[in-house]
Amino acid sequence: MIAGCNDDGKLRLSIMRSWRSGQEFMFLNQLQNRESPRANADEIAYLQRLVRDKDSAIIVLNKPPKLPGNLPVHNSMDALAAAALSYKYDEGPKLVHRLDRESSGLLLMGRTKDSITYLHWLFSDINRAKSSSKAWNDACESTYQRYWALVIGSPKEKEGVICAPLSKVLLDDGKTERVILSNCSGLEASQEAVIEYRVLGPTINGGSWIELCPRTIRKHQLRVHCAEALGTPIVGDYKYGWFVHRMWKQMPRADFQLTTGEPYKLRRPEGLDVQKGSVLAKVPLLHLHCRELVLPNIAKFLELGVLNLENHHQKSKHSSKPDLLRFVAWMPYHMKISWNLMSSYLV
Repeated sequence: MIAGCNDDGKLRLSIMRSWRSGQEFMFLNQLQNRESPRANADEIAYLQRLVRDKDSAIIVLNKPPKLPGNLPVHNSMDALAAAALSYKYDEGPKLVHRLDRESSGLLLMGRTKDSITYLHWLFSDINRAKSSSKAWNDACESTYQRYWALVIGSPKEKEGVICAPLSKVLLDDGKTERVILSNCSGLEASQEAVIEYRVLGPTINGGSWIELCPRTIRKHQLRVHCAEALGTPIVGDYKYGWFVHRMWKQMPRADFQLTTGEPYKLRRPEGLDVQKGSVLAKVPLLHLHCRELVLPNIAKFLELGVLNLENHHQKSKHSSKPDLLRFVAWMPYHMKISWNLMSSYLV
């Protein structure tokens, strides 16, 4: 009542200021808590078990689907990494490239300021990452990622390159963001997006395994290119392949073996539980996995000084180590099940 009285504007202004100050104080507290959440012991132990490899410059994780955001982990990746993966460093590692929440596979983190900077350049603008060292530049050019995915249908060509720019559109009054193929009209912002693909085997029960090698790093580019450019959405991708999933479920079929012409029968190993997000589950999980990663041995090059001209002739314990590092990650459980069910004729 007092705050609404017209004859006491000073008191109303004072109350409003106090309210705003309180709101600002609460907001700052929430922001601080959001930026530095405390990871519990189970989360720390869980994340440490995901470490695939590490050295003085990088940490490589084999990320399961729905991390972060799924039990037992509910904090942000950077906050968890600071708590669980510092390993006596002053600061926790930082993500240098990302995977979709629903996808799985190799996730790369930088451990130092220099490694984070060069790795960001490596995945966003390779020309900025290059130096005067031929060995380093050659290693940068050799960097690649390979994904395995199970798609509905099969591409018309067994291998090829997709060059299809992407654009972002906002739906539901700006609440939802969606990535689409750009129409190249010049009226909308677009990003170059390039991937190489290769079909790994025959179509089995309406699905095919394919290998994807992105040459650019764009949000949802693999999923959009598979769904819209190839016409074969990834199993479990309901954002970009919902309609095809409905048709696929309504039209189950058995394809024929290429060698004998006989109907192919899905293998179902004895005791195998197929209701864990696999291809035979009622609601399959996303079948997209970053299986292989090759990148420069940045710890070696940093210690050799080739990325710092002032220390170009510095000796290093890493001098005899390879210029390239290669990592391979095993598939998550639901994809292993699908693989076992459909793997007889994979190449």
